[in-house]
This record gives sequence, C-alpha cells and structure tokens, in this order.
Amino acid sequence: MIDGYNLALEKGTGVATYARNLAHEVGRLGHRTSVLYGHGNMGSREPLLREIAFFDGDGGGRRNRLRDVARIVSPFAVRAREVPLSGTVVTRQFDARLPHHDVLYNAPDLFRRAHGRFHAWGSTTAVRPPANVDLAHWTYPLPLRVPGAANLYTLHDLVPLRLPYTTLDNKRRYLALLRNIARRADHVVTVSECSRRDIIDLTGITPERVTNTYQSVAIPARLLDKPEAQVAREVEGALGTGYKSYFLFWGSIEPKKNIGRIVEAYLASGIEAPLVIVGARAWRAEGELRLLDAMAARPAGRRDRRRGRVIQIPYVPFALLVSLIRGARAALFPSLYEGFGLPVLEAMLLGTPVLCADTASLPEVAGDAALKVDPYDTAAIGAGMRALDADADLRADLARRGLDQAARFSPERYRARLDTLYQRFL
Repeated sequence: MIDGYNLALEKGTGVATYARNLAHEVGRLGHRTSVLYGHGNMGSREPLLREIAFFDGDGGGRRNRLRDVARIVSPFAVRAREVPLSGTVVTRQFDARLPHHDVLYNAPDLFRRAHGRFHAWGSTTAVRPPANVDLAHWTYPLPLRVPGAANLYTLHDLVPLRLPYTTLDNKRRYLALLRNIARRADHVVTVSECSRRDIIDLTGITPERVTNTYQSVAIPARLLDKPEAQVAREVEGALGTGYKSYFLFWGSIEPKKNIGRIVEAYLASGIEAPLVIVGARAWRAEGELRLLDAMAARPAGRRDRRRGRVIQIPYVPFALLVSLIRGARAALFPSLYEGFGLPVLEAMLLGTPVLCADTASLPEVAGDAALKVDPYDTAAIGAGMRALDADADLRADLARRGLDQAARFSPERYRARLDTLYQRFL
C-alpha cells in the first residue's frame, strides 16, 4: 500500500511524481498495489456514494468542527474503505493524476486528522484497510502506520532543518516527527546519498536502517518521439519565441530554488535569449521575485527593456512542459539544496543541456554531464549562462553526456533497487 498524500494535487510536485513512479514500478514488480487517500468526509457505507464523493471536488460534505475535534481526540484506529470504481463516474478527467493501482482506499480526512493527533498527543495514527496489507510504503514523513504490516517511510530531504529559512514548517514538530519515524519505522527510504547522510546525522537512526534507492523518471514515448517540427510549433505558440532560443527554469517559486539569483544573474549577463520561468508562486516567493516585481512597477517610459525578456508562466500541462524542456537552449537549476533534483534528470533525458548547483544531491544526479556552479555566487551563475549561450559545442557535448547519465537512473535500475529492498520485508 502506498499513500496518496501528494497524489491529489492537480499540478503535482516532485513528491507526487515520486509516488506515481513508485506505484508504477511496484506494479511492474508484480505486487498487488493499493493507494490510500484521505479525501474529505466521504465515510458513507453506500458504495455508490463513496465512488461519487471520491471524485467530487468538495470532498462530499461540509466540515463539522465537533466531529473534527472528536476524531483528533479519539485513540482508536482509523478504518479505511475501498473506493468502488464501477464506471458510474466518468474518470478520464483524472487519468493523468491517478497512479497505477489495483484498488483505491479512502479514510475521511485522514492526513489532517493524523497530523492533528500527532500535534496534540505526539502519537502516530493506526490505519486499518479493509484487506490485508503486507507492506505500507509512506512516500512522505507522515504520523501513520498500518498495524501488522512492514511500515517503510521515504524521507526525501531534511531541508527544513538544513535550510530552515527556506520553508514554513514548524521545525520543532517536524524534528519530533522525524525522530518518531526513526524510532518506529521498519525501515527508512531516501533518494540520494546526500539525504541519507543527513538522515543518519540528524535523527540518530542507525545506517543499516536507511536505504537510498535513488529515483527514476519516465516520460511517455509519444512525448519523447514527438517530431522536432511539432515541438518547435508548440514552443512558438506558447512563448512567442523560437526553438532552442531561450533558457528555462521550471518548479515552484520558493527560496531554495534560488530564483532571485537566477534572475539577477540573467539580467546582468547581457544575454539576448529570453529567460522562461514556469512555476507557481509558493511560500516566500515575493522575496525571490522582488527584482522582477520592482522592474515591472516602474513607469512605462522608464521600464528597463530587459524586463520583457523574462517570461513567467504559472503552470503548463505536462505534455507542453516536455516540449518546452526539449525546446530550451539550456535548463537552469542552481538550487540551494535538493534531496534529488528531478528537473536535472528530466532535462538530461530529453537531451537538453543543464546548468545546476554543485551542492547537496545535484552532483550525484548530474555527474559530469552538467555545468555545475556555486548557487550562492551570482557571478558564477551568470558566467555559466554566457558559456552555454555562446558555445554550441559545449551544449551538444553536455546533451550527449546527459543522455548517458540519465540512463544510470533508468526505471529498470530503480525497479531492481526497490525489489531488493522489499524482499527484506515480504
């Protein structure tokens, strides 16, 4: 069983991508796979209502404050029910969001209730699915467990502790939860050697109880094999600029992504190729974009013309994002800290040269197939951009080496690492 904690997000996150890939590979290994959600108040005994409520945007009912408090105070295990998929609800709208599954479970408001209990009592919440579960793989640090099953927890990174000024987490509560997981988990999973070292050092867990499986990324063949002429048309239509004529960043706009220094380095570089930023504003985004916002606020007559070369798009569908990555002159990812760094792997798999940071996990993922810079050095970031902009041979060499590096994180290798891990508990 895999949790659906991040899988309900329409626009997705790196953790949501991880969970979808995990569900897919578990299925490829031949295991019967269930996914546990925590939608709304859909606790009906009637199967049809459970099916309807699961796909209903408002969660199937109104909140009841007294009921919420009672659920948090209750010491009893939470019972999950199966979500019947009879075909009554037309579900094609959700094809891109639902992971591979043999069965779906739901426990009303599960994740909020579990966090509330942990905050109030420091206790984890037991979940009882309607059918036997041999192994529960929690894809995020959650105060949940399935009694009688092996409980594995993926900790992607410890950014709230290493860079506390970049997140809004309650750091005391976060550290308490990590220590609880380190004590109680049957095993902890992570996605890089950098994160593994952090987990061991900061939680005190013994090294043999933490396994790095790395990650993989799978891009559908229909997007990988799309003709370049069609990709160029999509780029022109979406951005109004040419194929291989812009630099691209994609991801949440938050402090650890280092958008502020990317923009500053770009504006100081003198590069004519546009900078495209695809991502929604997240926490503390105003600090990252203050330079662009200040330029945009100038009177029209005095506005710096360079401002028009920065194109911001809050969100694009995945298929269009793949085309934008393929059509970029280079991908920019000088993040301050990453547990893995999926965008680097995605760009390399799509044959796009990468500029990334030389810190945390990114050197593990990029190897010698990217131009690596100090993410705190704006001048170094700008120099890297100028080198990539001016040197077509450098771009071609990085693109070639990137394809070889991406093969080291293939789904087949990831699946083999998962299989080795799971066989210890099944």
